[in-house]
Amino acid sequence: MRRPRQQERERDNRDRSPRHSRPKKEPSDRPAVYGVLPVLELLRAGSRRIDKVILAEGARESRISKIIDLTLQKGILLERAPRELFERYVRSDVNHQGVLALTAAGEYADADEILGGLDENALILILDGIEDPRNLGAVLRTGECAGVDGVFIPERRAVGLTETVAKSSAGAVEYVKVAKVPNLNRLIDELKAKGVWIVGAAGEATTDYADWDWNRPNALILGSEGRGLHRLVAENCDVLVKIPMYGKIGSLNVSVAAGVILFEARRQRIAKRR
Repeated sequence: MRRPRQQERERDNRDRSPRHSRPKKEPSDRPAVYGVLPVLELLRAGSRRIDKVILAEGARESRISKIIDLTLQKGILLERAPRELFERYVRSDVNHQGVLALTAAGEYADADEILGGLDENALILILDGIEDPRNLGAVLRTGECAGVDGVFIPERRAVGLTETVAKSSAGAVEYVKVAKVPNLNRLIDELKAKGVWIVGAAGEATTDYADWDWNRPNALILGSEGRGLHRLVAENCDVLVKIPMYGKIGSLNVSVAAGVILFEARRQRIAKRR
């Protein structure tokens, strides 16, 4: 049995925690970002309204100390939750690391704003119907690291900015500009009118991706998992390029393909400046 002074000490310790009130029961489908790195980048970027940050009891303090500091600095509500209540906010198959932020819905950039800001060094990424949220998140991370000026995705038959995408992007979704467009072929026409070369990635192409001149405004188009580029999209490209395969498997994951091609574009541009 605890003694009175021991109980007082325990209450004092709880009172010094960031915020120990229990979260109200809220719908589990609220927009959320989860995981240490995605939540940390969300706080740093300040690109979306954050309603509250919730920490699961038992989360490793060494990993979440920066999150606690930034949350308190920004005056955002910070709460602790028992594990069983915390699990209401996330699916059982996700690696939330005991951290999540309830947010406003994912913010899409304005397509006209991206198009209006293009210059002679433009590097655009267009995604033709990617349906797997983890693949989209990984591609956005690659695109952000390669410094693309924007990413365009179709409004239909493609995944949008979901919480799984945000998690898979490791925080990149807070920085890269992502715009939805109703028609990719119309977008291609607009880009061509602005002097942007349209480069599609396709296994049947005859041009090696490294042989293409990336030292001009370019838009790289990557197709969906398995199906690749839609026929009309492929036909509207100025050129189709391929990544040579040397093993027994005939293609790369779309995020890996994005990394290979985008960083070749950056390599060529850096080499030209030297």
